Amino acid sequence: MPRNDHNVDVAIIGAGPAGLTAAYLLTKKGYSVTVIEKDTVYVGGISRTVELNGFRFDIGGHRFFSKSKEVVDLWSEILPDDFIQRPRMSRIYYEGKFYSYPLRAFEALWNLGFWRSSLCMASFAKARLFPNRNVRSFQDWTVNAFGHKLFSIFFKTYTEKVWGMPCDEMSADWAAQRIKGLSLWGAVVDGLKRSLGLNKRPNDGMATKTLLESFRYPRLGPGMMWEAARDFVVERGNRVLMGHSLDKLSQDQGSGRWRMTARSREGEVVINAGHVISSAPMPELAARIHPLPATLGNAMELKFRDFLTVALMVRGEDIFPDNWIYIHDSKVQVGRIQNFRSWSPEMVPDPDLACVGLEYFCFEGDGLWSSSDADLIALATKEMALLGLCDPDDVVGGAVVRQEKAYPVYDDAYAANVLAMRTELQQLYPTLHLVGRNGMHRYNNQDHAMMTAMLTVRNIEAGEQLYDIWAVNEDAEYHEAGDEGQDVQGQRAALTSERLVPSRLQAA
Repeated sequence: MPRNDHNVDVAIIGAGPAGLTAAYLLTKKGYSVTVIEKDTVYVGGISRTVELNGFRFDIGGHRFFSKSKEVVDLWSEILPDDFIQRPRMSRIYYEGKFYSYPLRAFEALWNLGFWRSSLCMASFAKARLFPNRNVRSFQDWTVNAFGHKLFSIFFKTYTEKVWGMPCDEMSADWAAQRIKGLSLWGAVVDGLKRSLGLNKRPNDGMATKTLLESFRYPRLGPGMMWEAARDFVVERGNRVLMGHSLDKLSQDQGSGRWRMTARSREGEVVINAGHVISSAPMPELAARIHPLPATLGNAMELKFRDFLTVALMVRGEDIFPDNWIYIHDSKVQVGRIQNFRSWSPEMVPDPDLACVGLEYFCFEGDGLWSSSDADLIALATKEMALLGLCDPDDVVGGAVVRQEKAYPVYDDAYAANVLAMRTELQQLYPTLHLVGRNGMHRYNNQDHAMMTAMLTVRNIEAGEQLYDIWAVNEDAEYHEAGDEGQDVQGQRAALTSERLVPSRLQAA
């Protein structure tokens, strides 16, 4: 029998950055809120921090940087005393050599050799002079931006590892969103100036976020942020129900209120709410709405890439200095390697051990995903040795963390499928709000996800759709305008619907 829950103003599906941002702000404003989270232990979603015997593992690496003053202020409000400033160091591993990222001109030329470097620059020049006018795929976009030779060296292998599909089948939207603003010529010129000592000003990410040289980070990992947000919500009388998965969602046609059923090992909970905020993957939400939406088929066609981290404890204080290394090498399956001590010394409790996280990109149910933890630890140990990063005899322990639906896939059909579903839901259910990475099927960052939740809370408070949530991150230029913490009028306008009344904009 269901355990009937009392009525609340807002029910929230998912305790990741978007869901908990909404819960935190609604709680501050005095709303009654219940959050359901299917994980039995951790909040934060992909931004959680997993702990094992004092070792802490960040799922993918999360830099805390944003040019939105509202996001920066909220981070500082939730976690006022636990941020540390960390230097960024990352490199690319290609054909047995390391390349600094951002690129350093002399180092890159030396590693590639004169002939290959010349081919890269000639290829780049050709792409600039004779660009592809019919840009459809990730490959088209990247070749236009960097030339075919550099695309094949620094983009193709890694990107296909991450997404599990050829670059010419991926939508150009992904490149435009994630790489936009990164100029090859600008990176090389900047690297050349630094090599000659002509530019000593650190890159703080204001010009190009991708090349950010330092960032803030919670001393015990990003999960610390979301645990603090959860605690705030609970301490003020609202609830976060762990181990509860969405089972059914329906709206009463008379009152307009929602009836949400969540299932756990102990049974079912029924939550009655005026509004529902969902950060659940769009296919999962669509399949649980009753009656089923007409666009269910569109939602079920949306694809996701899954992800697992193999953490290895290795004898030695620090086996490499990087925060992370990109592995552009087809001889190994690992795509990226994190060094958790370089993110925060407090992530690694034993000063005589290093802890690294090897990241493997996969599909749920494939060979990698289905491998035993022991086999994955053995694979990671072998690949660390192949890359020359550690002696297998120095590996003294390991753990595996699996993350389903880590990355929404941008294939040719994704945009049309998302548009069809969101259009139907907006027309039928104005009090059902989609937020966050999986809730909107957008490969966005933590701060983007938070902003969608922040504007959704404003819409709920106003009782009308003042803000077009889908305009957030619709144009990646939003993050390129202004400085961190400078919430200029142009930025605010980029976040809001063109339909927004100017007086509302000034008051928001």
